Amino acid sequence: MTQYSGIWPVAPTPFHDDGTLDLDGMRRVLDCLIDQGADGICVLANFSEQFLISDAERDALARLSVEHVAGRVPLIVTISHYATQIAVERARFAKDLGADIVMMMPPYHGALLKGTPEQSFEQFAAVGEVGIPIMVQDAPLSGVDLPVPLLVRMAREIEAVKLFKIECPRAANKIRALIEQGGDAIEAPFDGEEGITLLADLDAGATGSMTSGMIVDQIKPVITRHLAGDVAGATEAYGRVAMAINHENRQCGWQSCKAAMVEGGVIKSEFCRHPIPPLHPAIRSRLIDLLRPLDPLVLRWGT
Repeated sequence: MTQYSGIWPVAPTPFHDDGTLDLDGMRRVLDCLIDQGADGICVLANFSEQFLISDAERDALARLSVEHVAGRVPLIVTISHYATQIAVERARFAKDLGADIVMMMPPYHGALLKGTPEQSFEQFAAVGEVGIPIMVQDAPLSGVDLPVPLLVRMAREIEAVKLFKIECPRAANKIRALIEQGGDAIEAPFDGEEGITLLADLDAGATGSMTSGMIVDQIKPVITRHLAGDVAGATEAYGRVAMAINHENRQCGWQSCKAAMVEGGVIKSEFCRHPIPPLHPAIRSRLIDLLRPLDPLVLRWGT
């Protein structure tokens, strides 16, 4: 296992029923993820509802997370922004707080404002000058194409670019090509998307996964066994969780983690800010029914 390996879940952002931040709940979320065996934690990501949080709230959540995690595991703070200047400012803020890594998507805003390959490189290079390790998030949400040669160039020419979260369609093919073309410059190829393509991505050479925070303790054995060379054991472990991961990925999104954490007493509310609708009761019920046979810590943590 490398310095950057294992399971690094995205922490959900809990709200009270009135839509205000639940800061005590955030501390409980972080403790629950650590108790589940997280090897690192990411905050303010898409699965943290970063697009529904104000700048002041971002700062408060980043500060709280760094202070509360207190070095127990590495902490990633997401800093994505269309404006390079703001991405740089967010990186400096995260570094000054004591965050270990920042994660960012390429510059985009809406469906039409997308950075060119050169503009994307320039933004990552500018953030790289801050001097904190960077995880490149290659996610469909941005709509920006990050071809393998561009990612390899980033890895070779920007010292801070060390980690890659690859969650585009057919991620395994891209991870394999990234490793083949980038060699030692690719320190940590991760996958994402709740681990729905985890086995194929590990086969391709992924060293870790950035999942949701729902069943970290149940997914972690897939990664540890595969990295130890026990592919059969990893396959068996993945078979246990595959239906829950599929339901999360295709039906629930980030709301699955909140539902599980409410069910297990980690947080009090699964509120999501408008215009996000609540989970349909039948979808939520199916989720919990799929989780109970796994006996995940999240359903027992706060009870």
